[in-house]
Amino acid sequence: MIKSINTEKYQDLINWLKQGRLAKGLSVRDLALLIDEPFQFISKIETAQRKLNIHEYIQYCEALNLDPVEGLALLSQKGITN
Repeated sequence: MIKSINTEKYQDLINWLKQGRLAKGLSVRDLALLIDEPFQFISKIETAQRKLNIHEYIQYCEALNLDPVEGLALLSQKGITN
């Protein structure tokens, strides 16, 4: 089981979330306000300094109006070895 957040698949997921935020025209601070977290939380997620748990991931997706299933599909598209 891969537990590192420094994998290509995890980075793809984070990039997808970041692109979702940017597409909505939201700053890191704007998104932080939407999910009631400090802006550093968003910054650390987007720079892979902190891992999202599943509950946080769902909140993040809901705030950006993204389908969580679509993001999870990114984790399985490249196979198990990444």
